[in-house]
This record gives sequence, structure tokens and C-alpha cells, in this order.
Amino acid sequence: MVKQPTQTRIKRKEKKNVTNAVAHVNSSFNNTVVTITDIQGNAISWSSAGSMGFKGSRKSTPYAAQLAAEDAGKKASEHGVKTVDIQVQGPGTGRESALRALQTIGFQVNSIRDVTPIPHNGCRPKKRRRV
Repeated sequence: MVKQPTQTRIKRKEKKNVTNAVAHVNSSFNNTVVTITDIQGNAISWSSAGSMGFKGSRKSTPYAAQLAAEDAGKKASEHGVKTVDIQVQGPGTGRESALRALQTIGFQVNSIRDVTPIPHNGCRPKKRRRV
């Protein structure tokens, strides 16, 4: 008895109808990651400079951060995102360009917060680098 081949359907991503979102921009010295979540923190879309095809030191450029923010924003706007609260974290060079890219897409920006963790003299830093 021969088994009939069953058709496998490709499961499409369901469209989340979210109008208000939070854009988390994590900008380190090496890379910039942009994650757009709903108010509860569930990820809607994300992108990074590395996922945009940049390698090595080019990941830390403002242009790479701009492309990553545009990519994450376009993916999020497909799910119905209109207004965004932006949370920026880290000391990297891609902070400002990622913010500008999110504004030029057409999102209405409600607030911009800097959530970079600052120690109240916590852990001892690593030894100084001597070159």
C-alpha cells in the first residue's frame, strides 16, 4: 500500500495589529540592534547592522545603524505600527542615526528615553589597556 504524499503548507507569519510600539535601540561599540516590541515587550520585528550584511568594523558605522532601523521599521509597519516610544541603550555611534531613520519612516515618536545602565560605582573595571 503506497502512502499518498501530504502537502506541507508554509506557515505564514500572522499579522499582529499593534498601533503603539516600543523601539529598543541597542548601540554598542561593535554593532547596533534595533528591536521593535509591543507595550508588553513581545517582539514584533528586529534588525541589526550585522543582519543587513555589514561585517567587521563597518557594523559600528552610523549608516549601518540607519539601514538596520529602516529595516526593522518597515517590518513593524507591516504589522500596523504607527506610534513609537524609543528607548536608546549604549554608547555606540549608531544611536542618533537610528533615531532619525525611525522618524523618517513615518512613525510618530512619542518619547525618547536613554536607558543606558550607569553604575553607582558598582563593579571594579578591567585593567587599563596599554598599547
